[in-house]
Amino acid sequence: MGAGVLGFDPGLLQAIADRLGTPAYVYSANLIRAQYNALHDALHGIRHRICYSVKANGNLGVLRVLKQLGAGADIVSVGELRRARIAGFDPDGIVFSGVGKTTAEIEEAIRAGVGFINIESTSELATLTSVANEIKLPARVGIRVNPDVAIDSHPYTKTGEKTAKFGIPFDEVVTVAKRIAAEPRLVLRGLAMHIGSQITDVAPYHRGAIKLIELVTAIRASGITTLEALDVGGGLGVRYHNEKAPTPKAFAEAVVPSVGAAGLGLLCEPGRYLVANAGVLLTRVLYRKHAGGKEYVIVDAGMSDFVRPSHYNAHHEILPLRDGKRPEEVVNVVGPICETGDFLALDRKLVAVGPGEVLAVLGTGAYGFVMSSTYNQRPRAPEVMVDGDRYYVARQRETLDDLIRGETAEPTTWYKA
Repeated sequence: MGAGVLGFDPGLLQAIADRLGTPAYVYSANLIRAQYNALHDALHGIRHRICYSVKANGNLGVLRVLKQLGAGADIVSVGELRRARIAGFDPDGIVFSGVGKTTAEIEEAIRAGVGFINIESTSELATLTSVANEIKLPARVGIRVNPDVAIDSHPYTKTGEKTAKFGIPFDEVVTVAKRIAAEPRLVLRGLAMHIGSQITDVAPYHRGAIKLIELVTAIRASGITTLEALDVGGGLGVRYHNEKAPTPKAFAEAVVPSVGAAGLGLLCEPGRYLVANAGVLLTRVLYRKHAGGKEYVIVDAGMSDFVRPSHYNAHHEILPLRDGKRPEEVVNVVGPICETGDFLALDRKLVAVGPGEVLAVLGTGAYGFVMSSTYNQRPRAPEVMVDGDRYYVARQRETLDDLIRGETAEPTTWYKA
């Protein structure tokens, strides 16, 4: 089997599996670069910055590739802020969103000089104002708007509808902007939206951008002149199975004209688009089993390693690394976790595979390792970065000792309320 659909040299993947064991995540630097450059080129007609969504895949090796390309970073926690800073991202190119930022996180973001701290409630604005005044430092602020724009996606990944927990309601934004402008240490730099994830139609981006422009007009009319950019968020969909993924050109055509006409720069926050199909999860077949009229392929990667199939009912293609003509069969590909919901694929047509073979689960570069866990006391998988014909271990496999670090069976200190 050639690289083709797989996107990697099968021989290299087999060598990685043999040397490092399975399960293992493997990422391609060249595929990440290709995705970034395609989007960057499509946005050439406007001043823009692509702020990679760190939550999609926070591995330092992945961040290093994107930082070298000139990307900014979109973060949702102080942990992601520290990762971005370790990877060398310029604080001015970091956007900090999230509905539940703590006081400590807000203070660290202000001290770091984060370019946009996107507030998502009036309560958060009050906390941010108090922190900025207490530490006597300026804070550069954005307003995350809930634009009430519907998308066709999984219910768990819709973030821009009226009932979502995210953002300031559309009809409150101008009032909030005036409150920010009245605070000497706060500077309102822009408006932002994020309408969801795995979006396969660019029309909602266009509708959302138009609504942001309405707010820009109203904010400017109130006398506020500090707006520099509009952040249209991320969520650009990719092809996992039979989805029709939007092209970078179509995305640009949906948002650039309106943002450019307002004389503002453009920020976008792709995560999945940049890294999903640049990653595979390698897993080895342990056993075959026939039960209840079903054929089971039992592998060593489970829902603790990759939760998307069981959590989102997501379809990810699975290919064996070994080539050759073999009959196809319908199987359930399941993992070792003690849950009925532990599966990578159900009723999937797959060529006949046997114990010892290595399979590649495709499209696992986003929301793969970052959502993994140690459930059933299973150490998390290593992460490997491939660049050309070379690779290095970007994260070591966890050990059993790692899983109990910080615990004690016997109390060392007792406390009283």
